[in-house]
Amino acid sequence: MNIKSFPYFFCLLWVLAISFYSTPVQGKIENGISKSKWHEGDRYDFKFQGRDAIVVVPQKAAAGNPWIWRPAFFDAFPAVDKALLERGFHVAYLDVTNDYASPWAIELGNRFYKEMVENYGLSSKVVMEGFSRGGLYSVIWASRNPDDVACLYLDAPLTDVFTCLKRLHKAAWKTLLKEWNLTEETIDRFDGNPVDNLEPLAKAGVPIISVCGDSDRSVPIEENMMVMRKRYLALGGNVELIIKPGCDHHPHSLEDPQPVVDFIMRQQTEHKKFQHYTIRGSLNNSFIKFERERRGRVAFIGGSITEMVGWKDMMEQQLQQRFPFTTFEFVEAGISSTGSTPGAFRLDNDVLSKGKIDLLFIDGSANDMTNGFTPEEQVRGVEGEIRHALEVNPETDIVLTHFATDGFLPIIARRQMPDAILNHERVANHYRVSSVNLAQEISERLQDGQFTWKEFGYAHPHPYGQSVYTAAISNLLDEMQREINAESTRRPHEIPATQLDPYSYTKGHFILLSRARIGRGWKITDDWNPDNKYEKRKGFVHVPMLEAARPGDRLTLSFKGRAIGIFCVCGPSAGILEYSVDNAPFKKLDTYTAWSSALYIPWVYMLETELEDTEHTLRLRISSDKNPRSLGTECQIRNFVVNK
Repeated sequence: MNIKSFPYFFCLLWVLAISFYSTPVQGKIENGISKSKWHEGDRYDFKFQGRDAIVVVPQKAAAGNPWIWRPAFFDAFPAVDKALLERGFHVAYLDVTNDYASPWAIELGNRFYKEMVENYGLSSKVVMEGFSRGGLYSVIWASRNPDDVACLYLDAPLTDVFTCLKRLHKAAWKTLLKEWNLTEETIDRFDGNPVDNLEPLAKAGVPIISVCGDSDRSVPIEENMMVMRKRYLALGGNVELIIKPGCDHHPHSLEDPQPVVDFIMRQQTEHKKFQHYTIRGSLNNSFIKFERERRGRVAFIGGSITEMVGWKDMMEQQLQQRFPFTTFEFVEAGISSTGSTPGAFRLDNDVLSKGKIDLLFIDGSANDMTNGFTPEEQVRGVEGEIRHALEVNPETDIVLTHFATDGFLPIIARRQMPDAILNHERVANHYRVSSVNLAQEISERLQDGQFTWKEFGYAHPHPYGQSVYTAAISNLLDEMQREINAESTRRPHEIPATQLDPYSYTKGHFILLSRARIGRGWKITDDWNPDNKYEKRKGFVHVPMLEAARPGDRLTLSFKGRAIGIFCVCGPSAGILEYSVDNAPFKKLDTYTAWSSALYIPWVYMLETELEDTEHTLRLRISSDKNPRSLGTECQIRNFVVNK
């Protein structure tokens, strides 16, 4: 039974032999039980076996009845509790503030937990929330009951009583000895120090997030949370740490609690059951470097979902929490409307030229489908990105992502998988690259009624939708980080001897416009910026552009490689091209797209893809034919692309 309504709550208390009126007036104490409002929830205060206890009931409970439990300092710096209450969490409190996790207090907590779960129907996986010495209780209770804990949120926590209490807080140290029935002479029997009780939590895979000030004089971070983090990582545990520069013990929490809330949300069983990711290979190389060398370079390449502010930025923040002492360089290489074929050719210039990449996120399947790239092109594009990155640096860790788009959702709703995702997954399997199927997750959440496609934000999600994406990717990282311990080492990834497709764009790169032999009508405009109303993409305006506009305008280009193409912008006057390689008969290419009427859309057109790896000559000209929807016969080329 759920604490979804006030009557249910009191009926259950009646079962516990507590007398009350079934409909007490808000705020009026009835036989030791009172009801009041706490932010957006109904607050119930009562005694639990002699101790103050509180349960705050949300207006609408989230699926699974998740809850967060504070063992100390209720309502102090409650930003996280308030945010979770709005998300449908119950907020619980049992006052064991000054018991210092004594065996008696832990047993009382066991009984309280049992009441919450068995009698009130709350989730069997609780979030433990420990502020200051509440962190001591939270860690010890969780270590005694690791299978009952979803995660730990520790804020400026006391995690080593010997370096902190004994040295800095003499009165508290005496209280601890009293509660544990110990003396200075018998303290060696004490087994309640958090930093010495982490193994059960690590084995159970309990994740931890902590918020600490770096200037805490009451519970110094160096002697407490930093020691705990180091030990937990060595045991293979997941721990994230948010450090507040210049902050003392107070204030606790964060002005914006979202990073903590997002962490807690993604650990919930009801949230995880919709996630779909496949673990292949490892991320050891990047994670070990981030932790031990405290520096790293992370790159993101893809389309508009990667270019826009959203999951990418959240992942950058999340990585900084995961590795709080690491100096990161983030390479942001998202370009709207582009998929894996453009990605394969711009990888060298936009990503690899920045230096060795430790961790690479690739997005492309959504635009591969939306833009109508063939299955063959989909494989050649994403294999080009992955293999090229690994050949340049075999220690690069890679994660492949499949974001939701209008074209994917109806296919997945029919319990089928879009070809673009299947083709990308073929490549991921071949190279042992982990992947996250966000499209499948969103489809299932839509069918579950959690939100509508409009509420989510369509293919370019609202912040909530972006947080759903980030949670799934973060949980993949959580699982893969658990494979790492103190003995783990970095090693090159195995690169398969053969490619899935021998003509994949594994050595894709740009050729400068100046390499072209310009004939009649073509010109290089150094600062291309057409003065019209049509939309232009970032990176494709105020840049050099090779352009022509009249039928018969022609050029030639000498190149060496197995494939040749053009990276162009196809706007409202996009024309039809005629091209020939090595004096073959001319072929026609209509560059006008479904989006050209309103946008100069970046597009890679491959002209020839299965050439001998020798010297070739391309001849290109503007056709006199014209697409009836186009306003002209223009062509604007940003780069020539070649696969060696």
